[in-house]
Amino acid sequence: MFQFIQQQQDLAVLLTQMEQCSTYALDTEFIKVDTLYPKLGVCQINLNGQVSLLDGTALDLAHFWQKIFDAQQNIFHACGEDIDLIYHYADQKPLGNVFDTQVAMAFLGHGLQVSYQNALKTRLNIDIEKDQTRSDWLARPLTQEQMSYAANDVLYLTKLADALKNDLKVKGLYQYVLEDCQNLTKEIALETPLAALYTDIGNYRHSRRELMQLQQLSIWREQITKALNQPRSFILKNATMIDLVEKNPRNHFQLAQVKGIRPNIVREHGKTILDLLKFLPPENEWPLRMARPVKSNSKEVVPQIEILIERVVLETAIPKEVLLRKKWLNAIYEHVVFHLDEQDLPNYLLGWRYEILTRPLIELLRQDIEYLGTQMKISQ
Repeated sequence: MFQFIQQQQDLAVLLTQMEQCSTYALDTEFIKVDTLYPKLGVCQINLNGQVSLLDGTALDLAHFWQKIFDAQQNIFHACGEDIDLIYHYADQKPLGNVFDTQVAMAFLGHGLQVSYQNALKTRLNIDIEKDQTRSDWLARPLTQEQMSYAANDVLYLTKLADALKNDLKVKGLYQYVLEDCQNLTKEIALETPLAALYTDIGNYRHSRRELMQLQQLSIWREQITKALNQPRSFILKNATMIDLVEKNPRNHFQLAQVKGIRPNIVREHGKTILDLLKFLPPENEWPLRMARPVKSNSKEVVPQIEILIERVVLETAIPKEVLLRKKWLNAIYEHVVFHLDEQDLPNYLLGWRYEILTRPLIELLRQDIEYLGTQMKISQ
């Protein structure tokens, strides 16, 4: 049913077989408990029905990763963490040739987060066990149960993908799904610039001084987590960073009272944290206040937006939650109010959605520019 590859010469045979096939079904098992970067335990591949489990602790997979990047298509289910791992190990990105069966299921009306187990049951009436999720994938030898579990994750994946592709092509949605998968892998590849990390932590309630402190803390945390290969939460949780700038401790005693801060962090990095809070650049270099999210438009436009979205849902048969996310709609608000460049909109809004949804929404919101502009001013 499957082979477990631990020797480089056996991997070489697989690499040769991969040259005869252009599509691979893939999954990974890894541990990411006390590290920033994942530790690969097993990489599973289904090659024309033959499942191989690659030992991530024993093999040099450099040529394998290159084959993945060169493939015509790689099939995953819920690819986010797998893609992140591949980017780390391959030291290459983005991976543009992905078909994600979870994304496909969402387009077909099964919700945004359908599990692989439920997807197989729903579409193919196949039952699989999911009892090894919390396994230690770095321990050797792997148990028979672990290997069977890992093999099952790709054994039926090609069959599932083929069925979903057929459904999508019948509905005229296949190319839309491929484009969304490509945007997803690009999104995973993006790294927030150091100077902008604070924007994921702070909010419109924070003063410019507090945002400056958050900026300094977040840059320091990012640098130290990468240097030590530790999770960000092991150094400072986001909630702790907010508490730090709001309490603004002046000494080690006050610092130790901050919610969620670890005693070892106070001991080892207390002076640095206090200095980052105290010593700030000149005020003219502090970040600007963050805008309050626009929650609504004037009463005349709200129904028109809903009508527009519902019309597109009916015309395309694409579920509303797939068609438009809340953060994308907010990006369109900001684009209209601040007269931003369309190329700064999320990629999802610039592809197949542009003519049928993005441009009509922009035109609709421009009719409401006076009201929206007033709301933006009130929020700052």
